[in-house]
Amino acid sequence: MIDITTTNLETHLRQLCLSAFANNYKKIAQENETKDHIEYLRWLVSAEMEHRYQKRIEYLLHKAKLPRNKTLQSFDYKRIQGLSWLQVKELAEGDFMDRYENILIFGNPGTGKTHLAIALAQEWCLQGRRVHYTTAAQLMQNLLKAKRDLTLNAYVKKLDYFAVLIIDDISYIPCDRQETDVLFELLATRYEMRSIVLTSNLPFAKWDQIFKDQMTTTAAIDRLVHHSHILELTAESYRIATAKKTRGQKNSNDSIKILENG
Repeated sequence: MIDITTTNLETHLRQLCLSAFANNYKKIAQENETKDHIEYLRWLVSAEMEHRYQKRIEYLLHKAKLPRNKTLQSFDYKRIQGLSWLQVKELAEGDFMDRYENILIFGNPGTGKTHLAIALAQEWCLQGRRVHYTTAAQLMQNLLKAKRDLTLNAYVKKLDYFAVLIIDDISYIPCDRQETDVLFELLATRYEMRSIVLTSNLPFAKWDQIFKDQMTTTAAIDRLVHHSHILELTAESYRIATAKKTRGQKNSNDSIKILENG
């Protein structure tokens, strides 16, 4: 039997990967000296569970590669005509991943597609889901590099680790045939196996501008739409609206100054 004395207790706790136990056992003992052993152990286990949860969330957020900190709370959904916030909150729960469904977010530039995708991703990370964000342009570069290096299958399998892959701004990658092939292979591999969140400025009717080949375009849309939730963000660009508001305030202030200087 291993001899565990007071002096080496902390060392053994760390060897068992119970770092929260090691960091808190003295403090919790002092704060709960009137409690029985079971209660004391419950406090220690609670501290360990909270510590592991926080480390898990930090790891998932790191792997998600989210470019900015966006939340659902900061998303002004009231300006989006026809958007069901109840549907968004249901999707935030992440159950669609268990059914290998997709989320497709359409809208003009500046309507909040990326904000919404990132905000949902953060919610999923907090639930312990494996998420990965990438722009379509970066994804295409990675796929083409993997194909040149003869590691395309390995790269696609690496992405398979994530329950949901977020592909942002697919509208900005006019593809030639070689690029179309690798992107389609990824979409086909994830079909009914893993989920995809995709944002686009272009409606499906104009996706031939992306894929060029009509047959591949139809096949890609068919796989994405099947088992999907479609969110359409119909609104004026948030950036343009903010600029107009700022300009209006400036003009108003200038008018006030003119009146004051009369």
